[in-house]
Amino acid sequence: MKVIVAIKQVPARDSRLRPDASGRWIDTSDLTSEINEPDAYALEEALQWKEKHGGEVVVLCAGPANATQTIRDALAKGADRALHIEVGDLAAYDSLSLSRVLAAAARDENPDLILTGLQSDDLGYGQTGVILAELLGLPHATIIMQTEKTAAGIRVKRELEDGWFHHVELPLPALLTIQSGINKLRYSTLMGIKKARSKEIKPIKASGASAASVQLEKIYAPQRSKQTRLLEGDARKQAAQLVEVLRHEVRAI
Repeated sequence: MKVIVAIKQVPARDSRLRPDASGRWIDTSDLTSEINEPDAYALEEALQWKEKHGGEVVVLCAGPANATQTIRDALAKGADRALHIEVGDLAAYDSLSLSRVLAAAARDENPDLILTGLQSDDLGYGQTGVILAELLGLPHATIIMQTEKTAAGIRVKRELEDGWFHHVELPLPALLTIQSGINKLRYSTLMGIKKARSKEIKPIKASGASAASVQLEKIYAPQRSKQTRLLEGDARKQAAQLVEVLRHEVRAI
């Protein structure tokens, strides 16, 4: 059983973000980076699959040269080896063009299962996993909360709205996008960190890419403003006006 986990390096959650000189992306010159949290849950699910069913876990990451640190962290947690697609500027890719690059690398591995996080912490499109499945011609399911191997393939539990769940059976190979919180994340052990130093990180040139059809034109910090509104009338009329404002303008109720 070979499981590929697609991971992405993103700015650490406590980073102070500011636009770069172009105004089209964030300044990454002094940022601390980490594995995208939803991808960390996908990695944990893959590691548990390996512990139950054997095989290997292969990390697939498209990113700049410094993404090797994030890849090493994944290897320290128990992944067997990694494929690093050397991409200088991820901001130049949209979901489709990046998925084509990932598909070109994953196709050569012939995996039994591909896991991705539900979405990325930086852009949050939630598209890469399903596009990757389409490019590879694989059955897929999203928002996965539980997985179970069956004789015919895999049975999954999907999270829906309002506390509902959906159970689906898929043949293998397949692709799943994992919901955050599916498992408790493990920490890297000292032995795992030592072993990660000798595990293979295979550099791969990006291939199959296409021009991005979606581009970020501008990013900026949200503008903060204060506004005071006086509600007139007696207490009953003021209460009715307040409810209307909270319901239709603030959308708090």
